[in-house]
Amino acid sequence: MDVSIIIVNYNVKYFLSQCLKSLESARKAMSIEIFVVDNHSSDDSIEYLKPLFPYVHFIENKENTGFSRANNQAIKLAKGKYILLLNPDTIVGENTLQNVCLYMDEHSKTGGVGVKMINGKGLFLPESKRGFPSPWNSFCKMFGLSRLFPYSGIFAKYHVKYLDKEKIHQVEVLAGAFMMMRKETLDKIGLLDEDFFMYGEDVDLSYRVVKGGYNNIYLPEKIIHYKGESTKKDLKYIKTFYQSMFIFLKKHYPNYGYFYNFLIKFAIYFHALISSHKRIKKDAPKKIYSRNILIIGNEEECKKISGLFLPSLIKCEQFDFHDDILTINEKLHLKTYTDLVFITGKTKYEDIISSMEALCDMQLNYWIYNSWNETLISSNNAIAKG
Repeated sequence: MDVSIIIVNYNVKYFLSQCLKSLESARKAMSIEIFVVDNHSSDDSIEYLKPLFPYVHFIENKENTGFSRANNQAIKLAKGKYILLLNPDTIVGENTLQNVCLYMDEHSKTGGVGVKMINGKGLFLPESKRGFPSPWNSFCKMFGLSRLFPYSGIFAKYHVKYLDKEKIHQVEVLAGAFMMMRKETLDKIGLLDEDFFMYGEDVDLSYRVVKGGYNNIYLPEKIIHYKGESTKKDLKYIKTFYQSMFIFLKKHYPNYGYFYNFLIKFAIYFHALISSHKRIKKDAPKKIYSRNILIIGNEEECKKISGLFLPSLIKCEQFDFHDDILTINEKLHLKTYTDLVFITGKTKYEDIISSMEALCDMQLNYWIYNSWNETLISSNNAIAKG
């Protein structure tokens, strides 16, 4: 077995179905097994997904066991040379897994690999490559020094913006949204620490990879990570996230003084307060606006897709896409569009990902229409027929 892919699901069946569909090209080219560990979803995820993906190994938990424990359940069953921890709200290009595995085959000291992640707006996610949240790095991040000096090798080691995102780099931390691990590395350093219920477990695992004598590598292979559709960003999330940072600091940096730890804790809680205020403000009801939608498809597809939106709000136009991003750009500049819809099946996932990244400055709402199950997916929404 080449790769064992492990996905932990909680109430995101449409995002997960899209993710699994994007992996089908890799299944044709490599020996792959896929585990979906469902943490007691209430949206009938298992009942929905099982008929669509009969080759997937489903593990149904009777409670939400947390991210680390759920991953460990599947890792213990995995037979792959490599283990891929993958978020359900991701889309993987047709050749991404092959390219990552090829790199690891050629670099035996590489214990883990992360990739270039873009969000649902086409923007680069800085957590694709990070430094350890040491007391100093955490201090610089929490008190804004990394923001003031974003390309400094002293003050900005948390998100390491000074490392070119288009090049291969040895990094400290890999993101758990896409984390390819060598099985022999996990056998040596151990599985995910189950003290981390959610968040921080990828940082801890990355730390132990380096301490175990291996390298963590960032590869500029592109995937979409909608970032957060698998998690609700509320006060409970904020508390859990920062508690995870406390666990990491206590575990790996136990000898720092009381006063320094107090400063870090103060900054963390202050940041949590600001974040919760922003979240509440962001979740306030938004005004419905008139949409001007460009669908990369033919007239028949346009009619079918527009029926999933609110028809009274839409001025819809179709456009045939032939893998030519320049043509799309030219079309987009003719009028002011609010939304752009790609159709899977006729357009490769790699082309969708590249197009979204290339057009990220257009400030569009991007949708992906999955014709096989008639769903529309965007960065913050999933619409299904019926």
